[in-house]
Amino acid sequence: MSVTETTKNLVEPILADLGLELVDIEYVKEGKSFYLRVFIDKEGGVDIEECGLVSERLSEALDEDDPVKDPYYLEVSSPGAERPLKKREDFQKFMNHHVYLKFYELIGGFKAIEGDLVGLSDEDIVTIEYKDKTRKKTLDVPYKKIAKARLAVSFN
Repeated sequence: MSVTETTKNLVEPILADLGLELVDIEYVKEGKSFYLRVFIDKEGGVDIEECGLVSERLSEALDEDDPVKDPYYLEVSSPGAERPLKKREDFQKFMNHHVYLKFYELIGGFKAIEGDLVGLSDEDIVTIEYKDKTRKKTLDVPYKKIAKARLAVSFN
């Protein structure tokens, strides 16, 4: 099992106990150091105390069943204002929010687009409303063609 899968199995019961949601887990090497990052959230956002509590409990669980062989830093934090959208449920939860989508291939002439998430059909078509100069337009994107999705900060 991978580092992120093992970490997910260890952290999910901790988060369920605290009423928190797992947003993402990443295990990356930056420079000479490895980082295991766990992003958590809840309605209204998480605070530093909740991040610290999850970090403490997860650290204890990792000491017992550590999937990482190299020394690493454990970081538990909020996903921030530009939270990634990883699951179909994230798209439903953040309907009518401003988002950034990057595609695996050109769609409607775009490789990426920023706009308002206005639809998700049962056929897994994501609809984005965006501005083209002064006009509002929509773009329908097959969910499986989205390489990356996140909330985006809008300055309008």
